[in-house]
Amino acid sequence: METISTILLVTIFVVGVYVFFLLQKKHVAFSKRVLWALVVGIVFGIIIQVIFGTDSSTTTTAIDWINIVGGGYVSLLQMLIMPLVFISIVHAFIKLELSKKLAKISFTVIATLLGTTAIAALIGVLSVLIFGLQNATFAKGTEEAARISEITTTQESVKGVTLPQQILSFFPKNIFSDLAGTRATSTIAVVIFAVFVGVAFLGIKKKAKNEALFFEQLIESFYKIIMRIVTLVLRLTPYGIFALMTKVIATSDVLAIIDLGKFLLASYVALLAVFVVHLLILVSVKVQPIQYIKKAFPALSFAFTSRSSAGTLPLNVETQVKSLGVEETIANFSASFGLSIGQNGCAGVYPAMLAAIVAPSQGIEIFSVSYILLIVAVVTISSLGVAGVGGGATFASLIVLGTLNLPVAIVGLVISVEPLIDMMRTAVNVSDTMVAGIVTSRRLGELNEEILYDNQALIEEGI
Repeated sequence: METISTILLVTIFVVGVYVFFLLQKKHVAFSKRVLWALVVGIVFGIIIQVIFGTDSSTTTTAIDWINIVGGGYVSLLQMLIMPLVFISIVHAFIKLELSKKLAKISFTVIATLLGTTAIAALIGVLSVLIFGLQNATFAKGTEEAARISEITTTQESVKGVTLPQQILSFFPKNIFSDLAGTRATSTIAVVIFAVFVGVAFLGIKKKAKNEALFFEQLIESFYKIIMRIVTLVLRLTPYGIFALMTKVIATSDVLAIIDLGKFLLASYVALLAVFVVHLLILVSVKVQPIQYIKKAFPALSFAFTSRSSAGTLPLNVETQVKSLGVEETIANFSASFGLSIGQNGCAGVYPAMLAAIVAPSQGIEIFSVSYILLIVAVVTISSLGVAGVGGGATFASLIVLGTLNLPVAIVGLVISVEPLIDMMRTAVNVSDTMVAGIVTSRRLGELNEEILYDNQALIEEGI
């Protein structure tokens, strides 16, 4: 009976995938297909959970098969990260004349990312106080105990890591190792190496024109191939979101969600407040928030379902350039730096909330303005070098709690709702990088408003 049920669920999923394929063939708008994938995934996940439960062998086996599509799609996007970052930045040096403004671009992007992280940390603390979560206690089961043990071990690896050491980790030592993504800061290391290659090209261009021309043609060819691969992978977005959303909903522990409901609600309120801050920043640079939401929706919805800022990188860059009118060099810088610097959700709101919750248990007056500012400062500085993949929020939280001499067990106690919170955290992370790209383009006078306000200028072309 279980085998039959599993086959039935997988068959229904396959039928759903085929329906989305037909919608693509009929040229239904990409953003509409993404939205329908999100909705259908939620409904299908609820049906699986209601009928079979989260822990049944039927659900587990069916989700394993369904995850071939979801997990496979995320893997394909992650495959593109390093080639896309490297080729895009080098290509920008070849095609554009913004190299003289690199310092201004880098400063504005990083300042926006870190500035919004500081605001996000403050919002996180205020959310804890508003919901009365300071000194809150959460149930500790077998799974939470195991997670706490694992986190304690992980903390030893980050204990004693200073800010200068974090900054030093940005620099590439073995570019082949970084291209393989072996370190949390590999993406920034690849960006730095790509900048060196670009600057070297500009120098060679003046002295050896033939060699420079050959290199330019080579990079141009690689760039076109990589971007074509990006388009091919992005066509799979509705199928990936359908699978990922089904998995998240079908495997969520309802009882645990109810138990941690207040913390979950406080987290979402804080994250939504940060998103509102992003919209207000856009208003300050004369960009209409509604237009931003419409154009950014595909990237934000994928970030929400995939829970991977790194996996969203190709879609992020494409959205900035083709939908939001961000200059290409700036888009690549903001998206790439945003993977490891100033993630508003994972490295801003989340660690600040956890610190505010546990601080009173150590006899600390959490309502003290000076201590709130201390949390904000520590969170902002610690947000340097947080990886944009699963586990980044845990890594950031361990650094913050360790720096403030607070117990780390809280990180393990909220594991049950971690996936649900991580969805919104990731969407906020990606939003922040796109806002940084828009703000920087506006500051440098490079924002293409014709693209931004053209409702036909979408990433749907070719998708």
